[in-house]
Amino acid sequence: MTTATAVHEGDAPAAEPLAGFHPLVRDWFRSRFRTVTDAQAAGWPAIRDRGDCLLAAPTGSGKTLAAFLSGINDLLEEDSDGGLPDELRILYVSPLKALSNDIERNLREPLAELRELAEER
Repeated sequence: MTTATAVHEGDAPAAEPLAGFHPLVRDWFRSRFRTVTDAQAAGWPAIRDRGDCLLAAPTGSGKTLAAFLSGINDLLEEDSDGGLPDELRILYVSPLKALSNDIERNLREPLAELRELAEER
């Protein structure tokens, strides 16, 4: 299992964390957020490696969006290659207390905003 933890102050800067994302996702993220969080910068490479990954960081550090955005990006890239099959592709497990907020803030809003950006282009 890979554990991605926050990069500590003073560590060497990582390569551009958004470099591996579809241009639409990259542009959306940059227009929506001021910066990539440490949890996202540490998590995205581990998530892209497709192994087991655990993001351990405080509440509000961007862990859930790191996971959702990686999945959304993968689906977007696959869809641009000719469509998606009608099947379960992503499984997200959340504490029930956080589920509603996680879905609204980290899935529905980004999907709606990405759809709007794609339609503009």
